[in-house]
Amino acid sequence: MITVTGSLAFDHIMDFPGHFSEHIMPDKIHQINLSFLVNTLSKQNGGTAGNIAYNLALLKQAVSILGVAGSDFSEYEKFLKETGVDTSRIKIIEGETSSSAFIMTDSADNQITAFYPGAMKQAASLSLTGSPTDFVIISPNDPKAMVKFTKECQDNNLPYMLDPGMQLPALEVDDLKKMVSGATILIGNDYEISLLCDKSQATSNKFLEQVKILITTLGETGSLIQSGSETIRIQAGKPKKVVDPTGAGDAYRAGFLAGFVKGFDLKTCGQMGSIASCYAIEKYGTTSHTFSLDEFTKRYFENFREEPKLE
Repeated sequence: MITVTGSLAFDHIMDFPGHFSEHIMPDKIHQINLSFLVNTLSKQNGGTAGNIAYNLALLKQAVSILGVAGSDFSEYEKFLKETGVDTSRIKIIEGETSSSAFIMTDSADNQITAFYPGAMKQAASLSLTGSPTDFVIISPNDPKAMVKFTKECQDNNLPYMLDPGMQLPALEVDDLKKMVSGATILIGNDYEISLLCDKSQATSNKFLEQVKILITTLGETGSLIQSGSETIRIQAGKPKKVVDPTGAGDAYRAGFLAGFVKGFDLKTCGQMGSIASCYAIEKYGTTSHTFSLDEFTKRYFENFREEPKLE
């Protein structure tokens, strides 16, 4: 059983047909006042915990969410249950709304996001202690909850993937250092890993002394997996069409971990992450896609001429 901690949110996804960079004046960044006319708007089920758990369930991995949501969560919870996600550890805060993300993507796949935490502000009231699990994912959440869950993993010798992501600016340096130390897997995109290095005044090589595996996702150019002295470059999967990149990173995490808990080698795990992200890219929203194990295996073979044993 994989336990996923993180946000449960409704994503309001918007597409801007131009480039953000064309509207930002470098000499005026101290007084930005911009408005972007978007041509699409869609409300979708999302949040890091929901996205990752959904993709793990599609891969037939036993998965449970430890998180909080508002009184508006019933339909989303039903959707997760029907997919195969254990929602019994999701705490509903009556009178509060679930988290909401407002995500705007330009034609170069750059994104600007605003996030309202809502019920997530009470995530630190939860605990991993006493819950049966084999692996924990600590994804962006209330910072206090992220720190608490990490310590509980360390105290109980639970392996965990640390994905600080969008909460990097909010996490204290000392907390970040403690969270990184002892993680089984540290993951982030290239910007996030660079920000983590800068904030911690450390290098990626330093992180490799503290974690077993360091994963850097590189968007359309693939990903980099480092473990000890080994470096593996993972080729990006080929989506049939590019509709919306939102949620691709969460799908990658699910694909990687679905292979990792089965004991697959790191290259296969990374390639599984790459294929999972393709499905997310091909649909508008983060949980709008679907696939069977047979479809996933076929797509994997088409890209890498290998066939993982997923059953």
